[in-house]
Amino acid sequence: MEFSGSVLISGGLLLVLLWLLSLRSRRQFRLPPGPSGLPIIGNLPQLDKRAPFKTLLKFSESYGPVMTVYLGRQRTVVLVGYDAVKEALVDQADDFTGRGPIPFLIRATRGYGLAISNGERWRHLRRFTLTTLRDFGMGRKGMEEWIQEESKHLVARMKSTKAAPFDPTYFVSCTVSNVICCLVFGQRFSYDDDHFLHLLQTISDTIRFGSSPWGQLYNIFPRLMEWLPGQQHKTFARIDELREFVMKKIQEHQDTLDSTSPRDYIDCFLMRLHQEKHFPTTEFHFDNLVSTVLNLYLAGTETTSSTIRFALSVLIKHPNIQENMQQEIDTAIGQERCPSMEDRKSLPFTDAVLHEIQRLVDIVPMSIPHYTLQDVSFRSYTIPKDTLIIPLLHSVLKEEKLWATPWSFNPQHFLDQNGNFKKNPAFLPFSAGKRACVGESLARMEIFLFVVSLLQNFTFSCPGGPDSIDLSPEQSSFANVPRKYEIIATPRW
Repeated sequence: MEFSGSVLISGGLLLVLLWLLSLRSRRQFRLPPGPSGLPIIGNLPQLDKRAPFKTLLKFSESYGPVMTVYLGRQRTVVLVGYDAVKEALVDQADDFTGRGPIPFLIRATRGYGLAISNGERWRHLRRFTLTTLRDFGMGRKGMEEWIQEESKHLVARMKSTKAAPFDPTYFVSCTVSNVICCLVFGQRFSYDDDHFLHLLQTISDTIRFGSSPWGQLYNIFPRLMEWLPGQQHKTFARIDELREFVMKKIQEHQDTLDSTSPRDYIDCFLMRLHQEKHFPTTEFHFDNLVSTVLNLYLAGTETTSSTIRFALSVLIKHPNIQENMQQEIDTAIGQERCPSMEDRKSLPFTDAVLHEIQRLVDIVPMSIPHYTLQDVSFRSYTIPKDTLIIPLLHSVLKEEKLWATPWSFNPQHFLDQNGNFKKNPAFLPFSAGKRACVGESLARMEIFLFVVSLLQNFTFSCPGGPDSIDLSPEQSSFANVPRKYEIIATPRW
C-alpha cells in the first residue's frame, strides 16, 4: 500500500510539474491568451467532440481572434475570423507554410507525399504537381472537355433511374473521381466496376473516420490508439488497399512508359524520377510518388463529391431557387449543348448559388492544420517553433460582420443590387496562401459544370418533400459530412 501510494503521489507531482511548465512556456514566449487546461489532456474535456470548431469559436468570444489551446499536450494557436486568417496565411505566408505532423495522415502516407511535407520536399512536390496538372488541363479547356464528357455519363446514369428514388452518392463519387483518375492515372472507370466502387467506399469511410471522435483521438494520442483495439486498425488496413491500388497503377505505367509522350501525372513523375535517380537528395522517388498520388486521389474525390451532393440537397430544400437557376440556364444555354465555363458570365444567379452552397457546407471547417517551423512573431505575440496552427475557416465563412445572414442559405451574399455576381474576400473554402488546395481550380470547374449540367436535364426532389431535408451535417470535425438522402431526378425534356 505504501508503494502504490508513493506512485500516486509521484504521478500527481509529475502532472503538476507539466502543468507549471506549460504556464511558464506561455509566459516565456508571450503566447496568445487562452483557456486554462489540464496536464496531459489540455483543453480536450472542454471541446465539443462532435464539432470542436464550435467550441473554439465560442472560446474566441473571451480570448480574441488569436488564442492558445492545448489538444492533449500539443500547443495549438487558433486563428479566428477573416482578418487573423488572412494576416497569417497571406500577409505572413512564409511564417505559416509549415504543415502540422498530423498522426492520422502520417500513418496513412507513411510520412511521404505532398499533403504533410515541409521544406524542400514540399516546395519541389507542390511546384511539380501544380505545373503538371496544369499541363494536363487543370483549369483549362482540355480539362473542361473531360468534365463535360464525364457529365454525360452522370446524366445518362440518372436518366436510367426513370424518376424513381435513388441514392446519388455513388453516381456523384464515380463522376468526380473519374476526373482526377484521368489526370493522375490516364483512365476513367466504369460506374459498374465493383473494385472502383469499393475504393470509393473506402475513401468515404476514411473521411468519416477522420471526422469522428475516434479519429480525432488518434491524432492526439496516436501511440495509445495503436495499442488499443478499435476501428482505426480497420481504417488503416483499408487505406493500405488504396496504396496497393496506386502501386499497381504505377507499375503498369512503368511497364508501358513512353518518355516522348507522357499520358498523365504518374508518367511525368516517373520521367522526373528517372532523370534524378542519381541525385542523393532528390524528392522524386517511389515513396513520394505513391503518397502524392494517394493525396490527389483522396482529396480529388471526396470533398468535391460531398459538395455536389450537398448542392442537390439545398436545391431540393429550396425548389424556388432550383427553378430560378433552371430558367437562367435555359435562357443562357438552352438544352442542345453542354455548359461551358464561358457560360458562367451569363449565369450570375447560378454562380452565386453555387458559391453560397460552398460557403454553407463549410466542408473543412478547421482547414488542414499548419505548423510553425521556427519561432514566429504574429501581432503582439511570439508563437514558438513546433506549434500547431488552426486557421478556423468555419469562422471566416460564417463571420457575422462579413455575411448578412451567415447561418442561413442566402445567394444574395454573392449578388449586388443589380443582380450581378460579386466576390467576397471571405469566401475561403479552399483556404488561402501558399498551402491553399492545389486542386482549387479543378474543384471550382467541376462544381459549376456538373451542377449546371444536372439542372439543365433534371428537376430534383425527394420522397419526403423539401421539409424532410436537413442541411446540418451528419458528422462535423475534420470535415463536415453532408447527410445522405434518396432523391428523385425527373427529366425535364
